[in-house]
Amino acid sequence: MRRISNRLKRGIVLFLVSPIIVIGILIGCSERNHETEGLEGLPVPVEGRSITVSAASSLKDAMNAIQAAYVKHNPELNIIINMGSSGQLQQQIEQGAPVDIFISAAQRQMNALADKGFIVTDSRVNLVRNEIVVIAHKDANMVTSFEDLASPQVRFIGIGNPESVPAGSYAKEALETMELWDSLKDKLVHTLNVRQVLSYIELGNADAGIVYHSDALLSERIKVVAVAPETSHSPILYPAALIQSSRNNQHASQFLEFLQSDEAKEIFQQYGFQTVNE
Repeated sequence: MRRISNRLKRGIVLFLVSPIIVIGILIGCSERNHETEGLEGLPVPVEGRSITVSAASSLKDAMNAIQAAYVKHNPELNIIINMGSSGQLQQQIEQGAPVDIFISAAQRQMNALADKGFIVTDSRVNLVRNEIVVIAHKDANMVTSFEDLASPQVRFIGIGNPESVPAGSYAKEALETMELWDSLKDKLVHTLNVRQVLSYIELGNADAGIVYHSDALLSERIKVVAVAPETSHSPILYPAALIQSSRNNQHASQFLEFLQSDEAKEIFQQYGFQTVNE
């Protein structure tokens, strides 16, 4: 009887503790930011209490800060930030991912979604703008201009894949305008996003890289050595819009409005972005 009693006690303890453990796991999962590369990893928002914002990876640090600022005013709302390249995020939305707001690093991806009826057209707005720059390791001195990229000493240049990464597309446009693309294309190492370019420079796996100015400010081991002329590429604007299939349109609309507020603009500027006057 004593053995049976002990087993019953252990069973009661496990019965009481298990739900607490499960709840803890669920809460922990719901509060994480996500940087996904596929539809499978995207969390499903809880209707009425959370929204999912899919934003270009170059906005990661600024969006984390804005998320924290907004939650102070609205602690009951859970904001899931899903980061990735604009091309990946566009595909996720087209495949039915539960997204409420999309922020792209270029107009192309937003235009594609608009043409297919995925966004609320009237909600579309340009949030911030950026610049394209050449970066190198802080201790390197072989590159001081775009023209230096053609030097034989420069073997590898990190760049976002122009087909899917807006930073890479803008970089290609600038290099073509400066008539450098053909002479450099065999040196280019294509990446999935601009953060990988930073990593290559930091680790010495590339001699130089071409990224957004905002990204170059994120690492103390990297320096900006040249800025692309504004006339060498299309304006680098970050459009944002509500998604038609949003499950929490009211909360999503309010957060999109906050992204255009003076408080949010100050945060964007702290992370190297420029405001847009529309």
